[in-house]
Amino acid sequence: SLKRIFVGLFLALLVGVPLGLLVGSSRKLEAATTPAFQFLRMISPLSWMPIVVMLMGVGGQPIYFLLAFAAVWPIMLNTAAGVRQLDPRWLQLSSSLSATRWETLRRVIIPGVVGHVLTGVRLAIGILWIVLVPCEMLGVSAGLGYYILDTRDRLAYSELMAMVLLIGLLGFALDALARWLHQRWVHAG
Repeated sequence: SLKRIFVGLFLALLVGVPLGLLVGSSRKLEAATTPAFQFLRMISPLSWMPIVVMLMGVGGQPIYFLLAFAAVWPIMLNTAAGVRQLDPRWLQLSSSLSATRWETLRRVIIPGVVGHVLTGVRLAIGILWIVLVPCEMLGVSAGLGYYILDTRDRLAYSELMAMVLLIGLLGFALDALARWLHQRWVHAG
């Protein structure tokens, strides 16, 4: 389950951060994409389950897709917000020093939005954790969702209750890790 969370989060970062950088840096692109992104964001990732299973089959791939789909929105939106909140004087300074676009991105924009990206990651972890358990009921043979179904079928309610508590503890630990990373970045910068 933790592997699935980290893979889904990684995939969401691969898509969400570059997309957020693009959307945040162009008002025209933001205006053109916001309705579509907001529409897609409002569709529960779990409602995509039948379509994704039909296209990808059962197993790990649909779970990774659904988790990444769930996590990409807070990461993208927070990254875009971070770009829009950059101090324009830093961008002017970069331009006046004849920095290339790559240098400006690497030395001004990315360090300026990391705190926002980490906030998006923290929000994404909360969403991922909620989406993970039902996703793991999609024909896999391991994971928290699978184990919940298994304990229910075996009428092992004490194990089921222990699993529910474990889900809460692991989710709390993941959130604490994300909060720690965010605070460490904010205080280091």
